[in-house]
This record gives sequence, structure tokens and C-alpha cells, in this order.
Amino acid sequence: MKKTEGLAACLEKGEAALTTAPHERRYLTGFASSAGYVLTTVEAAYFLTDFRYIEAARRAIPDMECLCGDRPAEVLKELLQRHGIGRLLVSAEHTSVKQLADWQRAMKGVCTVAADGRYDARMRLLRLVKTPDELEKIRQAQELTDAGYGHILSYIRPGRTERDIALELEFFIRRQGAEGVAFDFIVVSGPNSSLPHGVPGERAVEKGDFITMDFGAVVDGWHSDMTRTVAVGSVTDEQRRVYETVLRAQETALGTLRAGLSCRAGDAAARDVIREAGYGDCFGHSTGHGVGVEIHEEPRLSPAAPEGELLQPGSVVTVEPGIYLSGKFGVRIEDMAAITETGCENLTKSPKTLTIL
Repeated sequence: MKKTEGLAACLEKGEAALTTAPHERRYLTGFASSAGYVLTTVEAAYFLTDFRYIEAARRAIPDMECLCGDRPAEVLKELLQRHGIGRLLVSAEHTSVKQLADWQRAMKGVCTVAADGRYDARMRLLRLVKTPDELEKIRQAQELTDAGYGHILSYIRPGRTERDIALELEFFIRRQGAEGVAFDFIVVSGPNSSLPHGVPGERAVEKGDFITMDFGAVVDGWHSDMTRTVAVGSVTDEQRRVYETVLRAQETALGTLRAGLSCRAGDAAARDVIREAGYGDCFGHSTGHGVGVEIHEEPRLSPAAPEGELLQPGSVVTVEPGIYLSGKFGVRIEDMAAITETGCENLTKSPKTLTIL
């Protein structure tokens, strides 16, 4: 089934959906561009773009009619009238108040434009479960990420700055064939490693530091995400105890994941281990999140997940508990897992035993 047919399932007679966000256009078409729209009706789907992309779009999307126009609103109006559309659904999450007002003004006299959440609910449902081809793209992205981790271990030494390490890691992953990086890499060392989303700076690595690295790659629009914490020179008893606690929490959570498990229970599996070890107040973020065409998407392994929300076979989630001791150090360990009927497939192959460089 085409993805646009899946989106059309939320439409009633006389309705259409307009996709504007770049990552969702690419999800529906497989084509990356900085400009364009996907119009989905019950009967058909169209890709609207301008002169810069029309030839490439027609090559990349042979099963969808691709239309070119310098004034896309006029092309859109003609299509809406052709299909007898009286109501156009747009994303409530990706459409600003101004953009919604602009669309309503542009479509006045043709149809109403609504951001009522139905588009977003259907798109979340579609993106929640990955196809075998999509899972393979995520595996490829993770393979590049694993390779990056293996490379960076030989690069890290006292005197290298956090920024040096982040840049080397990014350059390596891109040189290996990644389309891009999944997000701005996190590389934090020593006392900075207690910052869960710290920004790499000019601090030079020292002996006795923990270094936490959170990074990922993109392959054909699909993302990967992993985190490893390594030590330089030596570790204290406290550092080792915290590391082993996080690792135990992470492996416990991985061992519980399966289709039908509640997202809250997936979070609790890791959180309970950390709390029982006396570090509950030092773990302040969710255990994991979905990964796909965005680095953060549904489902969420979180105490704030909707009650009764269950993991589905084919979903991909991260498992990334952490302990952060303010001003001292932090530890986070993150793998990506594909949910199956009986458990999960860990897509991350890099070792997790405490590495001392």
C-alpha cells in the first residue's frame, strides 16, 4: 500500500490532506526537497513543486503525478476544485498560526482549511510501525554510527577538546557515506558530562574523565541514535558503580521490551533499577523515544506516555537511561531496538562494557 493511501484512510468524502513539512513529504514520496507539497485525496495524490525540483521529482516519484507551478496555491486550487474538495486538512503540529491563516485566506471561496489534529493522528499511526525496507535503512544508519564509535575510540586522548572529538566523529560518519548527521552531536567530558544535552566546547579531555557521546547518522532520510560513555586513564569506585548501575538499568529495560508492553512499563523497567540504587533523583529524562524520519518521534518510553499506550511490532525505540551527578560526571548508555512480537532486536552492535582509554 502506498503511504498516501494510508493517509487517505483518515479522509471523508470531499476532504483532502496537504503535507507541507519536509520530512513528511519525504516520508510519503521518498523524495527530498526544500520546497513542495503533497496533496492527498481519496482518489489520488499529487506532488506540487517549482521549476528547481520538477524534473528530479518526476524521476524519483514515477507513481505520483508531479505538477510544476510558480504559484502553487493556484495549482492547488485547481486540483481541489477538480476533486470537489470542500475541506483541506493540514498538520496542527507543523503549521504555524500565520501559515494557517495564509492558507485559509488563499483557499477562501474554494474550501475550508482545518488543523484539527486528524492529519497528525493518522500520520503518527502510519509512522509508528516501520516497513522491512525502512528498518533496513535504519540498520544501515546504525551501522555507520557503530563504525563511528569504533573510529573515535582511537582518536580520543588527553588534550583533545570536546569540539575536536565531535567534529572528527561527524567527519568520519559523513566520509563513510551518511547523507548527514541525525542531530547536533553531544560530546561532553568531565564535569560537563553531567549535562544530558550539553554542547561540545573547548574543554580539553583530562585523565580521569568520563566522556559521554550521543550521535547518529542519516541514510535516505532515516535516522539512528546511540550514546556511549567512556573513561580516560582510570575510574574511581564511584564512577564504576554509577556506570554499572546505568548499564544494568539499560539491559533490564531491553530485556522487557516486546509488542504489547506499555510504554510506561518500558520506562519503569530502567527507572526502577536506578531508583533502587539510590540515584532516582539523578535520572530526570525519559528512558527512550521512537526514531525514524525524525530523531524524536512516537512512541515514547516515558512515565508521561499516554496511559494504555502499547508498543507495536515494527516500532523502533531508543533505550537510554542515565545518571547525572551535578558538577561531577554523568553516564548515559543508549541503544536502538526494533520491537518484535516476542521481544526486540537490538540494532546497536557497539560494546557497552566500561571502556577505559
